[in-house]
Amino acid sequence: MFLTAFFFYLFAGVTVASAFMVIASRNPVHSVLFLILAFVNSAGLFILLGAEYLAMLLVVVYVGAVAVLFLFVVMMLDVDFTELRQGFLQYLPVGGLVGVVLLIELLLGIGAWVIAPDLIAQGAEPTPALSELSNIEAIGHVLYTKYVFFFQVAGLVLLVAMIGAIVLTLRHKPYAKRQDITAQVARTRETAIEVRKVETGKGI
Repeated sequence: MFLTAFFFYLFAGVTVASAFMVIASRNPVHSVLFLILAFVNSAGLFILLGAEYLAMLLVVVYVGAVAVLFLFVVMMLDVDFTELRQGFLQYLPVGGLVGVVLLIELLLGIGAWVIAPDLIAQGAEPTPALSELSNIEAIGHVLYTKYVFFFQVAGLVLLVAMIGAIVLTLRHKPYAKRQDITAQVARTRETAIEVRKVETGKGI
């Protein structure tokens, strides 16, 4: 019991500190590294709760793909963060409204957990048909049978979001030479380059 409590407070403390450093760090690379640290410690908390599927999901998907992608984008792309911060005050009311809504949801969740803990625990219990299965098998059975439509819709939304992110971040630099497939296919003999083999010392 003491060991479980020790690891809980350890993982929780590091997670909260890392989450604070994500928004407090001035260097965006450091923010992404602190985000990875927060994900890893959150995975440790899920393991303590017995939700090994969510723990592996955090490590494989978020740490192994999303956070590394963020780090790659921040380090490789020429992103002017000073220019991005110029419109901060313009979107401050919308961001404040979203923050207030999230705070209300958190307070409602904590209030429900304090007022009726038995009700929440009852809703978290698996159905009798799935009680003999492990967590991953039960999630897969419910996800691909009862909620298969919503699962496909979520995948479609993520696909659209990925395409939108690529379109928004794709900027053509005017001084960079790019390959034009249409011009290459439509070239003629007059516009093409003729390669000649010249003997050494004779020239053309």
